[in-house]
Amino acid sequence: MPHFSYKAIGRDGKSLDGVIEAAGLELASRDLRSRGLTLLKLEAGTSNYTGDEDLVDGKPPSRENILSFTSELAVLLRAGLPLDRALKVLIDMAVQPRMLQLLSQLLKSVKGGKALSQGLIQNEDIFGNFYINMVRSAEASGQLPEVLERLVEYLENSKATRDSVVSALMYPSILFVVAMLAIVGMLGFVVPQFETLFADMGEALPLMTRMVIGAAEFVKSYFWLIVALVTGLGFYLRNWAASDKGKTELHAKMLKAPIMGGIVFEFEVSKFARTAGTLLGNGVPMLQAISIAIDTVENRVIKEALGVLPPAVKAGKRMSSALDKTGMFTPMVIQMIHVGEESGSLGEMLLELAKVFDGHVQSSVKRALTLLEPLLILSMGVIIAFIIISILMGILSVNDLAV
Repeated sequence: MPHFSYKAIGRDGKSLDGVIEAAGLELASRDLRSRGLTLLKLEAGTSNYTGDEDLVDGKPPSRENILSFTSELAVLLRAGLPLDRALKVLIDMAVQPRMLQLLSQLLKSVKGGKALSQGLIQNEDIFGNFYINMVRSAEASGQLPEVLERLVEYLENSKATRDSVVSALMYPSILFVVAMLAIVGMLGFVVPQFETLFADMGEALPLMTRMVIGAAEFVKSYFWLIVALVTGLGFYLRNWAASDKGKTELHAKMLKAPIMGGIVFEFEVSKFARTAGTLLGNGVPMLQAISIAIDTVENRVIKEALGVLPPAVKAGKRMSSALDKTGMFTPMVIQMIHVGEESGSLGEMLLELAKVFDGHVQSSVKRALTLLEPLLILSMGVIIAFIIISILMGILSVNDLAV
């Protein structure tokens, strides 16, 4: 069936670009108008994807795209649609060319007699081992709609935790940048206006005033050098953090840092526990579930500590005992896993551990920011007050000499 590319205005007034599959131009136009779109342009044959090409612009779909795809596919399958028909509906609904192409690849694979998980393997870098193994286990048990709903819940929880941390850090970051700009602005533009007034004072100026004037002259004279040094330091730190040695050292320092160390630890363990618990609850073998869950951990120190689990499981040992010997994990982690092993509900206990740690992470981030924000404001106020007081003291000194 031919494809048609279009440009339209949605109900919210925003411009939309996309591709639709239809039997003819008139049917494509009618379908788009039924969605409440005001067509600006509709062309045939410009986006005839076969599913064999690379993703558009080499950019994979975002996490939000995958979450939306999983949620919509679960709803359609739950409604009783066959898999190929459900994928066809999603293709008709797609507005982003890169997502349309991915869906076309999956539909072509399913129509070729392959399982959905086999089609997902072709895009493993987009979906990941966890997602693919969940779908594979769902196909084996015949519960694909139910498992997709669990995947949606997992993806939403992961996104909520990640977004809460990122959004919480935005305001302090902006505040820090504004504070630095304010201080540089005071030293680079405000203080130099008084240099003429203080030019002939010399040692008669108060020490605070001389210090501020000296700092202002340094900023004014070497501004571009400071910018270059800061930029160079930023590039150096970024390259260092990207190297294997630098990344390992950075991750170790993060775990040892006050307040931040506990947040990082619980955030990473939460990801591991949620992934392993979800996989185990879906029937994935323990060794495979643990290996996939370890891959989701980004902190190298914690990942290395978790690396003792696969050999221990192969040897028939308990996970709780293996983790206890590392000395890395808290008693809560050890005890909850131990209870899960004793009761035969390891998957449920891991999910409960993830839920508890998610709550800890969010409350710890809020508590840390409650301390950080006033500290930044107070620091900026003290520095600016120091600058203003030093100028006022200089002015008073000039008046005293004039008298």
